[in-house]
Amino acid sequence: MQNPIWATNPSKSPFWGPTFLDRHCSKLIIQSTRRLSRRRKKGGEREWALRAMPCSSINTTSSSTDDNGALRAFKLSESTFLASLMPKKEIAADRFVEAHPEYDGRGVVIAIFDSGVDPAAAGLQVTSDGKPKILDVLDCTGSGDIDTSTVVKADSDGCLHGASGATLVVNSSWKNPSGEWHVGYKLVYELFTDTLTSRLKKERRKKWDEKHQEVIAEAVKNLDEFDQKHIKVEDAQLKRAREDLQNRVDFLQKQAESYDDKGPIIDAVVWNDGELWRVALDTQSLEDDPGCGKLADFVPLTNYRIERKFGVFSKLDACSCVVNVYDQGNILSIVTDSSPHGTHVAGIATAFHPKEPLLNGVAPGAQIISCKIGDSRLGSMETGTGLTRALIAAVEHKCDLINMSYGEPTMLPDYGRFVDLVNEAVNKHHLIFVSSAGNSGPALSTVGAPGGTTSSIIGVGAYVSPAMAAGAHCVVEPPSEGLEYTWSSRGPTVDGDLGVCISAPGGAVAPVPTWTLQRRMLMNGTSMSSPSACGGIALLISAMKAEGIPVSPYSVRRALENTSVPVGGLPEDKLSTGQGLMQVDKAHGYIQKSRDFPNVWYQIKINEAGKSTSTSRGIYLREASRCHQSTEWTVQVEPKFHDDASNLEQLVPFEECIELHSTERAIVRAPEYLLLTHNGRSFKLQSTWRGPLFRIPITITKPMAVKNQPPIVSFSGMTFLPGHIERKYIEVPLGASWVEATMRTSGFDTCRRFFVDTLQISPLQRPIKWERVATFSSPTAKNFTFAVEGGRTMELAIAQFWSSGIGSHGATNVDFEIVFHGININKEEVVLDGSEAPIRIDAKALLSSEKLAPAAVLNKVRIPYRPIEAKLRALPTDRDKLPSGKQILALTLTYKFKLEDGAEIKPQIPLLNNRIYDTKFESQFYMISDANKRVYAIGDVYPNSSKLPKGEYNLLLHLRHDNVLFLEKMKQLVLFIERNVEDKEAVRLSFFSQPDGPIMGNGAFKSSVLVPGVKESFYVGPPNKDKLPKNISEGSVLLGAISYGVLSFGGEEGGKNPKKNPVSYQISYLVPPNKVDEEKGKGSSQSCTKSVSERLEEEVRDAKIKILGSLKHGTDEERSEWRKLAASLKSEYPKYTPLLAKILEGLVSESNAEDKICHDEEVIDAANEVVCSIDRDELAKYFSLKSDPEDEEAEKMKKKMETTRDQLAEALYQKGLALAEIESLKQGEKAPEAAAAEGTKDVDKTDDQSAPESTQPDLFEENFKELKKWVDIKSSKYGTLWVVRERRCGRLGTALKVLIDMIQDNGEPPKKKLYELKLSLIDEIGWAHLASYERQWMLVRFPPSLPLF
Repeated sequence: MQNPIWATNPSKSPFWGPTFLDRHCSKLIIQSTRRLSRRRKKGGEREWALRAMPCSSINTTSSSTDDNGALRAFKLSESTFLASLMPKKEIAADRFVEAHPEYDGRGVVIAIFDSGVDPAAAGLQVTSDGKPKILDVLDCTGSGDIDTSTVVKADSDGCLHGASGATLVVNSSWKNPSGEWHVGYKLVYELFTDTLTSRLKKERRKKWDEKHQEVIAEAVKNLDEFDQKHIKVEDAQLKRAREDLQNRVDFLQKQAESYDDKGPIIDAVVWNDGELWRVALDTQSLEDDPGCGKLADFVPLTNYRIERKFGVFSKLDACSCVVNVYDQGNILSIVTDSSPHGTHVAGIATAFHPKEPLLNGVAPGAQIISCKIGDSRLGSMETGTGLTRALIAAVEHKCDLINMSYGEPTMLPDYGRFVDLVNEAVNKHHLIFVSSAGNSGPALSTVGAPGGTTSSIIGVGAYVSPAMAAGAHCVVEPPSEGLEYTWSSRGPTVDGDLGVCISAPGGAVAPVPTWTLQRRMLMNGTSMSSPSACGGIALLISAMKAEGIPVSPYSVRRALENTSVPVGGLPEDKLSTGQGLMQVDKAHGYIQKSRDFPNVWYQIKINEAGKSTSTSRGIYLREASRCHQSTEWTVQVEPKFHDDASNLEQLVPFEECIELHSTERAIVRAPEYLLLTHNGRSFKLQSTWRGPLFRIPITITKPMAVKNQPPIVSFSGMTFLPGHIERKYIEVPLGASWVEATMRTSGFDTCRRFFVDTLQISPLQRPIKWERVATFSSPTAKNFTFAVEGGRTMELAIAQFWSSGIGSHGATNVDFEIVFHGININKEEVVLDGSEAPIRIDAKALLSSEKLAPAAVLNKVRIPYRPIEAKLRALPTDRDKLPSGKQILALTLTYKFKLEDGAEIKPQIPLLNNRIYDTKFESQFYMISDANKRVYAIGDVYPNSSKLPKGEYNLLLHLRHDNVLFLEKMKQLVLFIERNVEDKEAVRLSFFSQPDGPIMGNGAFKSSVLVPGVKESFYVGPPNKDKLPKNISEGSVLLGAISYGVLSFGGEEGGKNPKKNPVSYQISYLVPPNKVDEEKGKGSSQSCTKSVSERLEEEVRDAKIKILGSLKHGTDEERSEWRKLAASLKSEYPKYTPLLAKILEGLVSESNAEDKICHDEEVIDAANEVVCSIDRDELAKYFSLKSDPEDEEAEKMKKKMETTRDQLAEALYQKGLALAEIESLKQGEKAPEAAAAEGTKDVDKTDDQSAPESTQPDLFEENFKELKKWVDIKSSKYGTLWVVRERRCGRLGTALKVLIDMIQDNGEPPKKKLYELKLSLIDEIGWAHLASYERQWMLVRFPPSLPLF
C-alpha cells in the first residue's frame, strides 16, 4: 500500500525565510489495519494484493490521448512514424515548441555524464539557432590519458624520436618557439570500444593473413625446391640446411595460430605554439597506404573547448577523437567514447536535424558538454574519479542541467561522497540533476543509485506509448494505452522515499557515433527516459530565462511533479511512474504562475517514536510485524534555500502555513496544519492551486503468512496480458533458507516471455534480489530455486513482458507454486583455525523433514599484504580541483606479490570494494604489472579475476580524496590477493560424527534426515596437511563454500558441490606454520682444519670481492674506481676463480662502452683468465663420479664443484657472445637476402666449420664446442649462444626455433634482449609484416613506463 501525505500551501505570503529556521515537527499516526484489500479467488482461496489510495495532483485532470500518447486505434502515417522514433508528443514537448519556437532549449547548457559524445554524430553539430552544439568534450575517467612528460628536440631535418621508438617528422609550418616537443604513445585499441576493436581486428586479420599466406607459400616453395634438388639427404650440413627451411615453415604456421592483434600504436606529439598547446598524432600504423597517417600531415588540434575541432584516426575505424592537454603539456587526454550510449543520450536530449525536424531531440536549441564517466579500461563502467571530475566540469562550465543515465543498486540510499558533491552542485550552484531510475524492475524497491535514491536528483522511470510501440518497436498491434516498461525500476527506496520522481519516454531511435557505421540506433531503458525528461526540463529553463524567471531546481521539480499526468489507475503505480508522465506545457504554466513564490525545498526527516533508528525520508512498513499495531512517527520538516539566498530578502521574511492532507485517513492520521515560521509574520489562506509542496510517501505491505505443513504456497489461476504484473507478498517462514518453485503456463499459442523476480530487504545490505527471464514457447512448466532469508517479507513479482503476446488476444494462465525449505545451523560462517580440532555444526530443520548432506570444498587462497611504499601527492591539474577550491589528493600504495605458478587471481580490498555511490571515499583504481612494466590487470571497486603467469608482480593502488586525514589513515591499508585453486588441487573436507574423527579416521558422517524440531550435530574436519595446495604460505587463508541441504529435484550429484546446492556459506581455513624440518640443523659440522689466520684471510678476501661486486659502473669515475680495485685484487689473488668471475661479471655489465670491439676484447681476456684458473681435467673427473648425498663433506664438495662449473660455463658463454659481436662489427651486417639464402649454400662445410670460410681457426666454434661439454646448450641460460651460432651459419629458421623454445621455457618475466633478438632475426629474413607485428608487441611486453591512472 502506498499512501502519501502531501502538503499544500494555502497562503500566498511575501515572506521568505532562513535555512537556519528552527526545526518544526509533526506527528503521524499509522493505524493497524486488518487487510489492505482482498479479492476472491477461484476455489474460495483468498490472496493478498497491494492496493493504495490515489495521490492527488493539482491541475492534472484525467489524461487524454494527447497527454500521454495513448492511442486506442490509430494508423501510423510517415510523419507520425518518424515522430514516434524520437518521442516528444508524450511529454507535450512538441506542442510547447510549436507554441514557443524560441523556447526550444536556447540559452541552456546540459552536461551529459555518460560514455562520451561523438562530435561527428548526426544532429550534434549546431543548435537550432546556429550555435555550436557541443561546447566541450572531456574524458573524466583518465582512460585516454597519455604521459607526455618526455621532452625531445628535433634534429636539423625536423625529425623526432617518438615515444614508441619511431622516427617522426614534424611539419615545418608548425610554430614552436621553445623547440621542445612532448612525446607519448598509445595502443589505439585502448581508446576503442570492444565492438570497434572487434571489427578492426577482423579487417586487420584478413589483410595480415593475405601477407602471411604469401610468406608461407614462399617458404614451402623453398623447402620443396630443396627436396627436389636433394632427393637423398645424408650429409650433416644438408640435413641442417633442410631443417632450417622446415623450421621456417613451422614458425610461420605457429605464428598464424598464435596471432593476437594488440593493435596499432599511435605516437602523440604535444607542443606550445606560443599561445596554445597543440597536439598532432602519427597514425601510420592504422593506414594501409604508407603515405597516409604521417605526423606532419595531421591537422593540429588543441583543447576542444577553445576551437571545437576534432580528428578521425583513419577511414578504417571512422572513430572521432578530441584532445585536451593538462599539466603544462605533460598529460595528453585523447577522448573517444566508450560505447554508443552517450551519443544516443545526447541525441535524445538535444539533437538538431534541420532537414528532418521530426527526428530532432527534445531540446534542439540546447548546448551540451560531454563528460565521459564510463571508463574504456573497464568496459564503460563509471568510476569515482570520472564522477567527481564530471561534477567539477559541470560547475566550471556553468551548466544548467546534468543528465546521467548511469547507476547501480546501493546499500545506503541518499548517502556517499558523490551524493555530497551532487547536493553541493544543486543547492549552491542551482544545477538541476536528472538521472535514470534503473532497469531492475518489475519488483518494488529496485531503484538504483544515484537517480532513484538521492533526494536532490530527479529520478526518471521509463514509459512506452502506443505510438512508440508501433513505430520504434515495430509492434504489430500496440497496447491500447501507455504503460511503464516492464523492466523499469520501482520504488520505494529502503528508507521509504518514493524513488521515482517522474516518467518519460524510455526508448528512441537517436544518433550514434560514426564508428558504428550507422547514423541512428534504437535503444530503450531508463537511460533513454532520463535525457527525454532532461530535454523537457531544458525547454522549461529556456522559457524561464527568456521570461526572466529565476531558475531553481526546487521550483522546477515542484512544477514537474504537480503537473504530471498519472500513468495507471492504481496507487501502487506511483512507485513505478512517480508522479506520472511529465508535461512540459503544464509545468511551464505552473512555473509562470508561481514565479513570485520562494525557491525553497522542504527537507523531510522521519523517526519512529520511541526508537533510535536512523532517520528516513518516508515510511516503509514492509515486514509482517509492522502491521500488527499502530505506530507513531515524528516528521521533521525543514525549509532549505539555495546557499546564495539573501538573509534579509529571502531567509528572514520566510513564513508559510502548510495544510496537511492524508490520502487514506483510515490508515494515516496527521495534523491538519503546520506553520513554518521564523519571525511570526501573518498569512492569508489562499493559493491552493500550488498543489503539494512536499510529500511523505507511506508504503505498507501486508504479507501473507505461511501456515501450511509442509510450507507450500500456491497461486493458481493467474491470468496475464502484455504488461500485466502480479505482486505477491509472503512472510518467509523462520527457518527457511531456500525456495523451490514451479511455474506452469497454459492457454496460449505464441511464445510468452515473463520476468520473475523476488526481493527481500535486510538492514545494511543491497536488496536481496533473484531474477529470471522465463520464455515459454509452448505451455509447459519451469523449475526455479533461490535463497531466501527467513522471517522477512518476500515480494514475488511475475510480469508478462509488455510486448510479449501482443496481437494474440488470449490471456496466459499461470500457476505458481513455492515450497520453502531450510536447515538452520549454529554457524553461518565456519572458520577452521589451523589446528587439528574439528568444528561442531548443529543443524535443525524447523519447517519439514530435510535431507542433511553436508559438502565443503576449499578452492581459493587469500593472502594478506601491506604496502611496501606509500606516496601522497596533490594532483596537478584543475580538473581535480573541487568547486570549493580544494585540490584533490592522491595516495598511491605499492604492493608486491609473487606467483610460483601461473594462476587466476583477484585483488580484494574489503573496506572499499563493491561500493561506488554509497561510500564516503572518492575512488580507487589498481593496476598489476610485472618487472617489465607490462600491465596485466586493471580494476576499481569491482575487481575482476585475471590470469597471470608465474613471476613477481607490483600492484599499485590509487586512492583519491580531498581530505588528507582520510588518506593518511590508509597508508597501511591491507589488501588481499585471492588466488583460484585448480580443481585437481581443491581440498574437499570430511565430516565426522565424533570429535576424534579427523585423527582416528573413524565415525565418518555422510548424510541424515532432519526431523522438524530435532537438532543433529556433526563435525567438519580440517584439511589434511599433505593435501593443501602447493605454494601456500603460513598465515594465508583457504576459502571455500559449505552447504548442508540438497534440492529435492537435484539428484545425487547436487550434494557433492556446495555451489550447486541451493544455499552455501563461506568456510575458511587459516594455514598454520609449516612443520619443522627434522633434518634441519641435524649433525654439527666437523671441526675446521684451517687455522684462525687462514680463515681470517679468506673472510677478508671474500669481503673485498663482495665490495667489488657492489660498486657501480654508471659514470667514468665509477668505472675507473672499479678497474683500480679489480686490478689490485687480481694482483693479490691472481688465480682465484670467484674473483676472476666477478671481474668478468663487472665488465659484462658495462653495456654502454663507446668502443665496442675494445670492450669485447676485454671481456674475452677476462673470460680466458677464468677458464685458465680452472683445472678442467679435475672438474671433468669429478663429475664422472657419483657423490654420496648422505656424506656432508661430499655434499659441500659437490656444491663447490658445481659453482666452479657454472663459473666456467658463464666465462665460455660470455666469451662466445663477445667473439660473435666482434665478428659482426668487423664484417658488417649481411644483406637480408644473403642471410636468408645462407642456409642452402656451402653444403660441403663440415659441422666444425663456420661461415664464412677461413684458414684461421674458428675461435667461436672452438669455444662453442667447449661450452657444450659442460652444460646443456639448449637451456634458456645459454641458448642465446646457440641462436648466435645458427645465425652465423645462415640458418635463421633454426635460430628462430631455438629462440622461441628458450622464451617458452623461461619461467621468469620475459627478457627484452630475447625479443629484440627475435625481431632482428625476422627483420633479417625479410618478413616485414611479422616484424611490424612484433614491434607492436614489444611495446606491450616492455613499455617504457607504467600508464597513468
